[in-house]
Amino acid sequence: MATEITSIWENFHKELKAFIQHKTRNDADTDDILQDAFIRIIRNWDKVNQAENIRLYLYGIVRNAIYDHFKQLKPVTGTTDEVKEVFTEEEAQNLNATVAECCIQPLINKLPEHYREALLITEFQHISQKDLAEKLGISYSGAKSRVQRGKEKLKELILACCPYQSDAYGNIISNEKSSCGCA
Repeated sequence: MATEITSIWENFHKELKAFIQHKTRNDADTDDILQDAFIRIIRNWDKVNQAENIRLYLYGIVRNAIYDHFKQLKPVTGTTDEVKEVFTEEEAQNLNATVAECCIQPLINKLPEHYREALLITEFQHISQKDLAEKLGISYSGAKSRVQRGKEKLKELILACCPYQSDAYGNIISNEKSSCGCA
């Protein structure tokens, strides 16, 4: 493992440091965030090692470290505008893809086969529900129902694993610590 971590450091640390520097524009913060990111890489080595696209996975870890860094500064600055400006739309989409790959897909894999297949095809392969219906040889309304029921079952799994509280508008306001290990 040590040589693999060293290899990641040698291959990616300059690139990741430049990315962090671009976001923070502060040398001390850049070094702190880079160190934190590599600690996360070491702690989550089994997940890093299993990632299909290591560069994308590493950038996800770095983005989370940047976000956490600015989140810690929130009480001092009194605003979250700095955090919102850290990520471009493309970066946010890449982060969402990383979260989906690492956190959501294991829960999708627990769904019954027909729901799992419908969600994987429509959400991860970005195939329309109409094309899903053709591929599975079912009606369009049947495909829509399958995807909708799959999403409901996935929501139940997520809520059972990670209980969240939300306001009247559905916005998450807090979460309790879960013993499932996903949070």
